[in-house]
Amino acid sequence: MTDLPHIANHDSAPGEDDDLVRQLGLADKGVSLAKSEGRVYLRISGVVEYQGLRVAYDLVPTQGVLAKPSKWRKMDADSRSALLRERAADAAIAELQADVAAFVRELADACDDCDMDPDPFMQGLSDMQVAEPAGMVFDRIRTRLEHAVEREMEEQHAERTRQSINLAEYPASFDVARRMKRKFIAVLGPTNSGKTHMAMEALGKAPSGVYLAPLRLLALENYERLQEMQQHGKPLKVSLVTGEERRLVPGATHVASTVEMLDTQTAVDVAVIDEIQMLSDRDRGAAWTAAVCGAPAKVVYLVGAPEARRAIEVLAARLECELEVHVLKRKGPLTVEPTAVRKLSNLRRGDAVICFSRREVLMWRDMVTEMGLSVATVYGNLSPEVRRAQAQRFREGAADVVVGTDAIAMGLNMPIARVVMTTTVKYNGYEEEEIPAALARQIAGRAGRFGVHEEGLVAGYDNETHSVMRELLREKPVPIKTTGFAVAPTLEHLHRISSVTNEHALAKLLKRFVHNIDVPDGFFYPRITEEQFERAAWLDTLDLSVAEKFALSLVPISSKVPALQHAWETWAKSLAHKKITHMKPGDTPLHYMNLQEVEDACRLYSAYAWLAYREPEYFPDTELAQRLSRDASERVDAILQDQNSAARKRQPRRFRR
Repeated sequence: MTDLPHIANHDSAPGEDDDLVRQLGLADKGVSLAKSEGRVYLRISGVVEYQGLRVAYDLVPTQGVLAKPSKWRKMDADSRSALLRERAADAAIAELQADVAAFVRELADACDDCDMDPDPFMQGLSDMQVAEPAGMVFDRIRTRLEHAVEREMEEQHAERTRQSINLAEYPASFDVARRMKRKFIAVLGPTNSGKTHMAMEALGKAPSGVYLAPLRLLALENYERLQEMQQHGKPLKVSLVTGEERRLVPGATHVASTVEMLDTQTAVDVAVIDEIQMLSDRDRGAAWTAAVCGAPAKVVYLVGAPEARRAIEVLAARLECELEVHVLKRKGPLTVEPTAVRKLSNLRRGDAVICFSRREVLMWRDMVTEMGLSVATVYGNLSPEVRRAQAQRFREGAADVVVGTDAIAMGLNMPIARVVMTTTVKYNGYEEEEIPAALARQIAGRAGRFGVHEEGLVAGYDNETHSVMRELLREKPVPIKTTGFAVAPTLEHLHRISSVTNEHALAKLLKRFVHNIDVPDGFFYPRITEEQFERAAWLDTLDLSVAEKFALSLVPISSKVPALQHAWETWAKSLAHKKITHMKPGDTPLHYMNLQEVEDACRLYSAYAWLAYREPEYFPDTELAQRLSRDASERVDAILQDQNSAARKRQPRRFRR
């Protein structure tokens, strides 16, 4: 240990004071005078011995501070002598010697207990030249020892964590997939290239299989799509599994699931992993890493954007899986219009008007409807059921225009003739920034539904947005990264770290997972979301098991909405007290709530259902929560239609054809 700095240099007292100390015979007893930090004080030096240790000290006794320098200078020699005799009496010297001896024993024993060298800490008794009584110096040294022990324990725990989890061996943790001879088939292409259709046809013909979706909406749509398929003249038996809902069919051969809900233990013939480029997603990419490594299927279809090709190739090589690649082209051309739209009156039936926030969507919805066009509304805060209902209105012609966020870019098949961008700037969770070219292509690609339109059209509403979109669509796709594939902690990981460190705080376990596990080549890399870590710190204040805290940290509910955050905290506290939490409708009936309130109620009920599947003993009302969620979704859809109708009544129907 070399971290015991010389804290302060004390100024020597004037020569006459040194003479006075010698004249009084105090120098022979180890007494000296010092002046620093605006004080004149005594220091007493000596030596104590303990179990072979010989420890020198130079400390200020309890009553060692004599006066301020200004007052000391005004005192005559007799007054100074009297004060020195009083404060440096034999009893005071003996008291300090006894205190130091007791502290040396304490420190030596503590160092022995934690197998540390006591010498560096003992040196502080003579080197720490501060104008503080000995007791405060003892406390400083104790604190240093505590910090040194903590650092030592930290190093030991970090090393034990590294030894307990090696991410290079991550694929081997999926036992069923590891034992199978798997083949990867990558089906890559832009939007409207038929890639999902190709993979789903193969899945429907397989004796058994699973479809893994990025969204509940996509899982639901492809669940119904599989139900319409037949084998040997009979409809497929299909189950739906999402975080918030289970529709389990006895004897089901196929499952439509969200990617996080992958069953890694049940072997199937074919798996389809959709939107494979999500491997690079900052918050959710770990779910795709797990799906690629752990999907227990003989054939795994990897469906997505062409920029994922190189990442797929390196993953296939790492996992020793045969790889077949199909690159599809868009079935119809995508064309940027010559000029920007510029006026609301230039909007037309079949347009999709794109914004990047709920507030903007509702504002544009009102402006468009007041021009006489009917509108379907789609944004991320809406439940999958409402998004589907709104999309269906557009498909059936009940709505002339769809106004939405980039939520339309994934999972909604609509006959969009033209995509109109109101902006190319989006909040990324930290700041406003221009959307990446990949997202611009995905949104624009929704225009020109094959079989409905001969081509897809893209335009910006204003000149600047139009120009930026043109440039973004010209950009060459940037391949996603081919290393550092995200791996999220599992409960097994956390239990393993806890067993070797004896730590039970979720925040500490998550931090160890991110910073201490072994990542020898960086091919797989640990990731947690910032929100999960923040939640973990709060959950650690409650009497919950690691498993309970881990589940609560993952509940899909927004911490930015006060009512939802309050509900989540209430659930956590109830679980800590082992109280059963029932799902009850809100005090205010749905038909008295505004749109935002009903949306939040829907999200609350869905979050309860998600938690109920994981802690059914304490959250037993799964079916009720799902029913209330459906009721709230229907009310949201009704409100949107009512608002659309009310706005249209204010203006003539100039655009109806």
